[in-house]
Amino acid sequence: MNLDFKPFFERYEAIVQMVDDVFKKMENDFPEQVHCKTKCADCCFALFDLSLIEALYINHKFNEEFSGKERVDILEKADQADRRTFKIKKDAHKEFKNGKSEEEILGKMAIARVRCPLLNDKMLCDLYGFRPITCRLYGIPTSAAGMGHTCGESGFVEGEKYPTVNMDVIYNQLYQISTELTTQIQSKHLKMGDFLMPLSMSLITEFNEEFLGVAEKKQPINNDDR
Repeated sequence: MNLDFKPFFERYEAIVQMVDDVFKKMENDFPEQVHCKTKCADCCFALFDLSLIEALYINHKFNEEFSGKERVDILEKADQADRRTFKIKKDAHKEFKNGKSEEEILGKMAIARVRCPLLNDKMLCDLYGFRPITCRLYGIPTSAAGMGHTCGESGFVEGEKYPTVNMDVIYNQLYQISTELTTQIQSKHLKMGDFLMPLSMSLITEFNEEFLGVAEKKQPINNDDR
């Protein structure tokens, strides 16, 4: 089965363009507060997950851009980052089971540091043009699930009022695209559209038909073969 993700990638890219426009406006309106600059890599250590459509897109671009030793080196770093991320999430789940509040756990995970496998030795992103939406918005005020976030390297002052990007709206748009994609490919994994994964996993995963749970089309019976 030939899986064509192009229409869904185009919808994702439209969201990316909107996000970039929002960031640019904030940068113009609050030049003293937005401190993002080349080699500022604070966001490259943040722990966050990608929706299915974003994971597919970044995986696709990574496979287009890299080959040979450079690709192998990044995949090795991705494997290490994925192991580190898994341990952090496993510990968080254990703490939740032991009675620690969800708010406290989320707060702890918000300050967890895992180096992105795409961050090179020059402190630059190897896939900058196709970086995740979270990275694109990191330097300006955002909110998700009622919790606000501001980059610690920025000049935004806690307690002051600023325009804030509601990440829940963006997450919902990504979820909608992911769900529609899951339906179109007729995945047997009914909850595939809910799938979330770290960037590290999106690089090392092979998004083949088996992984996506694509149903095999039954071949028509030829009466002459009976």
